[in-house]
Amino acid sequence: MAAAAPPLLLAGLALAVLAAAVWPSLGAGASLLDDPSGLLRRAKEPAFADWMVGLRRRIHENPELGYEEFETSELVRRELDAMGISYKHPFAVTGVVATIGTGGPPFVALRADMDALPMQESVEWEHKSKVPGKMHGCGHDVNVAMLLGSAKILQEHHDELKGTVVLVFQPAEEGGGGAQKMIEAGAVENIDAIFGAHVADSVPIGVLASRPGPIMAGSGCFEAVISGKGGHAALPHHTIDPILAASNVIVSLQQLISREADPLDSQVVTIGKFQGGGAFNVIPDSVTIGGTFRAFLKESFNQLKQRIEQVIVSQASVQRCSATVDFLTDRIPFFPPTINSPELHNFFVNVAGEMVGSKNVRDRQPLMGAEDFAFYAEVIPSTYYYFVGMYNETRGPQASHHSSYFTVNEDALPYGASAQAALAARYLLERQQPSATPGKAKAHDEL
Repeated sequence: MAAAAPPLLLAGLALAVLAAAVWPSLGAGASLLDDPSGLLRRAKEPAFADWMVGLRRRIHENPELGYEEFETSELVRRELDAMGISYKHPFAVTGVVATIGTGGPPFVALRADMDALPMQESVEWEHKSKVPGKMHGCGHDVNVAMLLGSAKILQEHHDELKGTVVLVFQPAEEGGGGAQKMIEAGAVENIDAIFGAHVADSVPIGVLASRPGPIMAGSGCFEAVISGKGGHAALPHHTIDPILAASNVIVSLQQLISREADPLDSQVVTIGKFQGGGAFNVIPDSVTIGGTFRAFLKESFNQLKQRIEQVIVSQASVQRCSATVDFLTDRIPFFPPTINSPELHNFFVNVAGEMVGSKNVRDRQPLMGAEDFAFYAEVIPSTYYYFVGMYNETRGPQASHHSSYFTVNEDALPYGASAQAALAARYLLERQQPSATPGKAKAHDEL
């Protein structure tokens, strides 16, 4: 009869069998960081997922507008402190930039936007916004919670990272150009690549979606004052009617798209503001109109801007009015198109496919919405933006982003957290610098 195995040996074998059952895709000596499906399982663990949900709900209850995200920024820093992750603050008033890893190259960044919208939440639930007139109606509360989840995963394996992950918590995406301010503040210097993730109301839960090339449009806003001569509505021949002039301007602006734009080059001009007069029987002295214009190509965007001003001024003149046009760039900067690196798209498809299966990595049609993540492409060699699905038909109708009835399927949180962590870890692994030496950072650095 063979001798019985020592108890310690049996215990070791049992642990090995358990590990193989839990992490079946890991080979000998492999890192959990290189197992995207394992990272997803980690993020789905009840305690981990509940922690992210709790963060998201706290942020949702206290929405803050662009450059006012003081409590959100404090929450982020408090969580980073608890995880022992070094950071610098402030960037662009409320922004936070944290680092995990060796402290040396290569550097890959992950970004989340923190700001809310100036709108009243119409959904009645336990964690409804406590701030009148402000709401996280786009999902930035989710984006922040997901990135903190990524931070937790990466910090748990920080000694396995083959470079440095930079976590960018950015203010003022909703029209404030916070990304541009973060760049100007030096928040993303020496970064080789950056990934941005956003929950999507129309993408199914468990699906990650994007595309190479243009993914979101460039955008700008404008306001025009059309001036005439007011008077009594019964005597229009004694007036110069700016309402008539503005009406002709609006019709002519639509012809920029239908008759001047290439049908295969998507562009939009929308008038969303028309203010003039206050009485039924008075023709006003002036009318103010305002709107937005969008395009995927920089050349088309610049041409559209030029023609908008020409059409407004010329059409007003036809009606004997004068017009001034303001593109409001001092308050609402132009957003360039968001364009994904083709190389990073292939990389994304491979990593995401390992995490959720190839059938759940889908092509996303370009959107005419704009995203200031596009600014990072001006200073970072490779940029990539993708969507984390949260639509579940069993939950009933899903209100769209920027609706006062917008809700979030919190089951999406583990997918976003693990996807960002997996993309960053794999990027560093494939581009590791053998000469990089580990560095030890302070707990935090207040600038």
